Amino acid sequence: MKVPGLRSPHDKVGGIVYFGRMLDKIRLRVRGALPADYNVGTKDWYLFDSRCTRFLRVPYSRLRARTLAGGTDLGILRWCFRAGRKPGKEDIEIWNTFMRKRGWADGTSKLLRRARRKYGLHRRKSIVTWFDLFDADEGRPRARRISRPRP
Repeated sequence: MKVPGLRSPHDKVGGIVYFGRMLDKIRLRVRGALPADYNVGTKDWYLFDSRCTRFLRVPYSRLRARTLAGGTDLGILRWCFRAGRKPGKEDIEIWNTFMRKRGWADGTSKLLRRARRKYGLHRRKSIVTWFDLFDADEGRPRARRISRPRP
């Protein structure tokens, strides 16, 4: 489902994938512009908002408050670096690679297959990661995505 103002998880802020999407979800939820079934700030360990805030070592509640206080995405990320931790280049590379491949031959592959069926995308064999699913479900053209390994 297309959600105006919600960017691709591939888009980077300060070199980090997914972070900007999480900020978009915070802002959209407050405005009532995010569908209720989008996970936002959940405490489930495996969901992306939780993973991202743990990666930066900033509690989601504090990130939410900081985001709603205003400022640029990069400014909010820099705040995360001060309030939590500033990952090094290698940590960011590992994070980005992990997140881009999540769902591909890992512990969430079965959940991804179920989600593809739920959204009517089960015939789309090109959807092999969660990022693929998010982009496909939200109507982003395939050309925006990076190339993927095939199972």
